[in-house]
Amino acid sequence: MMSTAVLRKADYPEDIFYPDTDGEHIAEGDIQRDALIYCVEALRHYFRAEPDVYVSGNLLFYYEQGNPYKSFAPDVFVVFGVPNCKRPIYKIWEEGKAPDFIIEITSKTTRKKDRDNVRLYRKLGVQEYFMFDPTGDYLDPVLQCRRLSNGRYYLIKTQTLPDGTLKADSLVLGLELRVQDGGLHFYDSGQQEYLFTYTEERDGRLWAEARAKQESFRAEQEKVRAEKEKARADSAEEELRQLKAKLRDSGILKD
Repeated sequence: MMSTAVLRKADYPEDIFYPDTDGEHIAEGDIQRDALIYCVEALRHYFRAEPDVYVSGNLLFYYEQGNPYKSFAPDVFVVFGVPNCKRPIYKIWEEGKAPDFIIEITSKTTRKKDRDNVRLYRKLGVQEYFMFDPTGDYLDPVLQCRRLSNGRYYLIKTQTLPDGTLKADSLVLGLELRVQDGGLHFYDSGQQEYLFTYTEERDGRLWAEARAKQESFRAEQEKVRAEKEKARADSAEEELRQLKAKLRDSGILKD
């Protein structure tokens, strides 16, 4: 865990510059980028009503005051107990704590860094550290979770559901992480539903509204058609009644 020693402002120069970028690429390709974007946006939407839950990704964390070379940039992270506001960088000594939850979207090219982070994240007190390998380059299983307990990380076993879905529980988030057909999604077991991003939820709502309008239009058309059929049947019945009356009057038809 981090030291709780009080740091004096005079101990460090005031003009130290902490960059907001390390010059590295955000993602290696579409698969990694899409997984990263989904995780950040879905968690942001899920915690949107919580003012003290900060969700973001690819933001530089500085963990040693006075040393701008001591930094890391997790792909996806959640911090509980800090203001939910936009930041250019995150200084742990100012915010008061490290992330509670981190996901790295990993591959062969980043595996050394992602594995080296285990020691750093443990030292900083990150409660859960997930790694997801969307292309199956080297992780088996492709989703792995470490949970902090008594200052040590323990690998949490994943489960395979009957339909082949790979599942791991996040106690920190109160959610499940599920991998199906190569895609990673969060699942709320209490509500029995997957988490969507704001865009996905909006698009789903618009699609549902459009479908409801279409169904309503079809129902109205069916109602009009039925009314026309009934009108034609009533008209034919009336014509038959009048014809029978004429035939009776002329004596051709007898009751």
